[in-house]
Amino acid sequence: MPARRGSVFALLKEALAGGERDYTAETVGRAVVLLAVPMVLEMVMESVFAVTDMWFVSRLGVDAVATVGLTEAVITVVYAVAAGLSMAATAMVARRIGEKDKEGAADAAVQAVGLGLVVSLLIAVPGAVFAPDLLSLMGGSPELVAQGAGYTRWMLAGNATIMGIFMFNAVFRGAGDAALAMRVLWLANGVNIVLDPCLIFGWGPFPELGLTGAAVATTIGRGVGVAYQCVMLGRGTGTLRLERSHLRLRTPVMLRLMRVSLGGIGQNLIATASWVVLVRLVSTFGAAAVAGYTIAIRIILFVLMPSWGVANAAATLVGQNLGAGRPDRAEASVWRTGFYNAGFLAVVALVFIAWPRALVGLFTAEPEVLALGAACLRVVAYGYGFYAFGMVVTQAFNGAGDTITPTVINFFCYWCFQLPLAWTLAHHTSFGAPGVYASITIAEVLMALVAILVFRRGRWKRRQI
Repeated sequence: MPARRGSVFALLKEALAGGERDYTAETVGRAVVLLAVPMVLEMVMESVFAVTDMWFVSRLGVDAVATVGLTEAVITVVYAVAAGLSMAATAMVARRIGEKDKEGAADAAVQAVGLGLVVSLLIAVPGAVFAPDLLSLMGGSPELVAQGAGYTRWMLAGNATIMGIFMFNAVFRGAGDAALAMRVLWLANGVNIVLDPCLIFGWGPFPELGLTGAAVATTIGRGVGVAYQCVMLGRGTGTLRLERSHLRLRTPVMLRLMRVSLGGIGQNLIATASWVVLVRLVSTFGAAAVAGYTIAIRIILFVLMPSWGVANAAATLVGQNLGAGRPDRAEASVWRTGFYNAGFLAVVALVFIAWPRALVGLFTAEPEVLALGAACLRVVAYGYGFYAFGMVVTQAFNGAGDTITPTVINFFCYWCFQLPLAWTLAHHTSFGAPGVYASITIAEVLMALVAILVFRRGRWKRRQI
């Protein structure tokens, strides 16, 4: 029997098909679903890749897993910059689309991607040269540095592919082309997953590169994704099409983009720098502690990435509705999205609290790694209901172009509260490494409560970009 237009099946099919539509004219619930479904599936693929990659790497031993953990603590700086720039790109493109200004949206897209590529080059050269020193600085043993330097070097040298994926997909999401952004990430990470075991273990005609092979596979996969993004923007996505006339520096647009992105970059650098310090604190308890923490975080990200997909829908809806002069509808979209996200993460929290050892046991049989990873998984899960609203409200600020407010909240909640608390619990109580895990939960709950209180004041509705 054919599905009615209003049925769940028809709505999901429409969301996955993508295409041009006016999200400011749809009902709030329908608009949230149409945007959130492809954004969630986009992030699901990123989560699947993270877990699959860790599964293969874990076969190389504890030091290999610890290397990935330490490298990711460094590479999060790249992610922070990319995420900050992409926030500005999504906000500006969404605002122009809401204003029905497709030429302005295309101009914003080009300036955003160009800025991202310039920044990536500034990171690539020093990252490739000083990769071993960075691992040592993060507390890696000489043996770990010797094994992992190639992995770290490839990840930092190839960061332009990370930046490209972030920037182009931010443009697609801002324009409402969430299904296209989903297909890009599925393609890129699908290539990653296929190449991972081939290059790590030397399957078939491929060389056996060990841990370095994981980084090579990641870089190639993301490079394929960026190439596909370029092709699609050149052809036109339905909502957005780049012409030769757009491929030039537009100083006013670039300056506005840089102003908005500075807050986003600062916001993410503050958050990720705190994560770097947390990994450094965990590393003082040995490689097993880092390995357990790394595995647990990969599992946590497996479910938080889809939740960020839901939050990204809020950013797009806020930007487009503000552009269309409908701030009350923008606010309603945020609350609806937050409730959807909270329902999902509440179920996940119950699973993580009930069966943490079984989940971590999929990646390691080492007793100490298993115990520490399970403890991290359980403790962090206690705050999931708060995380759900916190991430949605934060993305709502960013979608409005107000990247400064989340930056201030992050600074006080992470640097002034979380890091001192983590140090105290880890080194001045009997908790040890689990004290670091507890600090994560407490700080994230505090940040969510503060963000909600500030959001309700409504100053973000008057933000101009």
